Amino acid sequence: MRLMLIAAAALLSGTAAAETASPLTVSVPLLPMPASIVPKAGAFAPAGSTLSYDAGDPGVRAAADRLNELLIRSSLPAIADGKGRTIHLRRDRTVTGGEAYKLDVTPRGVTIRASTDTGLYYGAVTLWQLIQQAGPGGTISAMTIDDAPAFAWRGVMLDSCRHFQPPAFIKGLIDRMALDKLNVLQWHLTDDQGWRLQIDRYPRLTEVGAWRQEAGAAGLDAAGNPVRYGGFYTKAEVREIVAYAAARHITIVPEIEMPGHASAAIAAYPELGSSPTRLTQPSNDWGILPNLFSTEDATFTFLENVLDEVMELFPSRYIHVGGDEATKEQWAANPRIQAKRTALGLTSDDKLQGWFTARIGAYIEKRGRRLIGWDEILLGDVPQTATIMSWRGMDGAITAAKAGHDAVLSPAPDLYLDNRQSDSADEPPGRGAIIDWKKLYAFDVAPPALTVDERKHLLGLQVNEWTEHARTTDYVERMIWPRAAILAELGWSKPETRDWAGFAPRLAAELGRYQALKLGYDVTPLVPQANISGTPGALKVSLRQQAGIGTIRYTTDGTAPTAASPAYQAPIDTSGILTAQAFLDARPLGVAKSFRVDAASLSTRDGAQLELCANKLPLRLEDDGPAAGPRAIHWVDIMQPCWRWRGAPLDGVSKATAVVGNVPFNFSIGDAINHITFRKPETPAGELEIRQDDCDGPVIAKLPLAPAAANSGVTTLSGAVKAGGGTRDLCITFTQDALNPLWVIDKLTLAPDQ
Repeated sequence: MRLMLIAAAALLSGTAAAETASPLTVSVPLLPMPASIVPKAGAFAPAGSTLSYDAGDPGVRAAADRLNELLIRSSLPAIADGKGRTIHLRRDRTVTGGEAYKLDVTPRGVTIRASTDTGLYYGAVTLWQLIQQAGPGGTISAMTIDDAPAFAWRGVMLDSCRHFQPPAFIKGLIDRMALDKLNVLQWHLTDDQGWRLQIDRYPRLTEVGAWRQEAGAAGLDAAGNPVRYGGFYTKAEVREIVAYAAARHITIVPEIEMPGHASAAIAAYPELGSSPTRLTQPSNDWGILPNLFSTEDATFTFLENVLDEVMELFPSRYIHVGGDEATKEQWAANPRIQAKRTALGLTSDDKLQGWFTARIGAYIEKRGRRLIGWDEILLGDVPQTATIMSWRGMDGAITAAKAGHDAVLSPAPDLYLDNRQSDSADEPPGRGAIIDWKKLYAFDVAPPALTVDERKHLLGLQVNEWTEHARTTDYVERMIWPRAAILAELGWSKPETRDWAGFAPRLAAELGRYQALKLGYDVTPLVPQANISGTPGALKVSLRQQAGIGTIRYTTDGTAPTAASPAYQAPIDTSGILTAQAFLDARPLGVAKSFRVDAASLSTRDGAQLELCANKLPLRLEDDGPAAGPRAIHWVDIMQPCWRWRGAPLDGVSKATAVVGNVPFNFSIGDAINHITFRKPETPAGELEIRQDDCDGPVIAKLPLAPAAANSGVTTLSGAVKAGGGTRDLCITFTQDALNPLWVIDKLTLAPDQ
């Protein structure tokens, strides 16, 4: 959104305005963008102002405290209570809407008005953004903001099952969500890999279900003994987190998965399962596991007792019951379950899942709550009040809305944050699809298949951070931010205001606020990437940036780029060290990155720079070793582990040096596993093979893997290359007898013998 504001009062300039100045179009650096902004003449200087509010009103007091908290955290002076040129916070019943507020800025003061605590809180956050952008001694343009969200549900889902995050991290996530007016945290607390919530009636859920042995080297200590991995949240911790969220106007929606994703619970209480095979611990596999709760009455007694304790901890109106990816092979093989299905008159096991969910839904309804689940719950006759979270594309939401159910948009891959944000080798581990910032911003929140009345059933939208591949909280933080802030814009602002050219500077301003607060985010999409091509005597460097924000500037003399450095426009003829960084106006974005440009750079490729031979199930996988310290991140299609180097320079090449790793194949992919094949190895540990032209072409190098077989990290191998010269395509694969472990290429260098 671009607004008519007074020229000398432009927010980005921070200078004072004359009442008679001419209007000029400038960008207001707010995120999310308010529903309405009306510019006025003049500007307000926050320095020296005071706060005025009813100290006896807890909600007003909380908003004032939040404003000062954010000012102090962003290294700005707090505003004292007092009179005079004042910032007023006022309860005003004429401001309608549970999250609505009005913010009036005049040269004489600022007034925030709302009828609710939430509105006052959000108004204070918006004012902080304006003050922070103006900077010390700066001014805020006079304006009137009349604001309320487009959607009631603006959510983030955090998976704490695959990897456990400490309570302090959960609180930090909640605090950051509140900065962007996100208001729902769906907390994924139970799954195949872990049960994370203390339940008094069933202590084995956390004694057994909260702990597992990790796959591969990570699951063993130096002496070869199993390592216990996991954790859980005590009831005291949960109550504290729920209260912390409520104080920031965020609702936590707990998710207790059923009937699938139940391995951790069944390991704790085997009688709950549908198979005679006994589980001894939660799974360390990723994917879709077959373990389902049984349909016995005793299982429902267990689930109802669990839900009673869940609902005592979480006052949320909604209780999420999962319902996704419940494959039915165990139900189909269980005579008691099939007999029950027949007795119920159900024609399929999918219908049986519908009956299962409807029974749980009725119990939740009886307790005064509402059921929400992934779109598979539409398989049965769930209560009309049940809400559908659509993850398998948009179809679930469309079907739900047309049937009169409320729905939340959360489709994969667009709103799945476990997908990477760029194709840089510096991204965290995750799925192979690229959901970059611009693609996420372009997400359509108004499906054309729905009528205007049907769209009223769309409560909002939510991004999901699944953590199979996000082992550390640093990875989780980088995968969530700033994409959750983009989601906040989609959920709060009116759809007709979508304009990437106008949004990108506001996103950059938001990243500046993160830096002021010392908050982490994924900087990688802002960092230039280089492609070096040409010949040893005529090298060219092409630069690009995934985010597409600002201008790339570069130097070739070893100095750091500045806003005055040359702007990248076309491939650069150079050699030596090239350093590049993006700038928006005169402000640096991301970090500077240096690239060595020489003949050797033509003959080396990192694994992330290699092309996968297929796109069946591409992943960026973190290595399982070493146990302590950083681990390599590998680029591989687990269904077809094969890489291509297009146009590899082979003139004079007689040696290949490869950095290789291996990762556990802990993926539950059903019958698809039978389609993963390898060539027969010549040695017990197998070999890395390099073939010329294509994957059935002649072998020009074969490097035995024996030196790497016992190493949990990466290993460097070298061997002879017999190539005919020229520029040729290469295919890199591994020979092996078994699928586990899965060998991966981390780097490949071609060189003449020295």
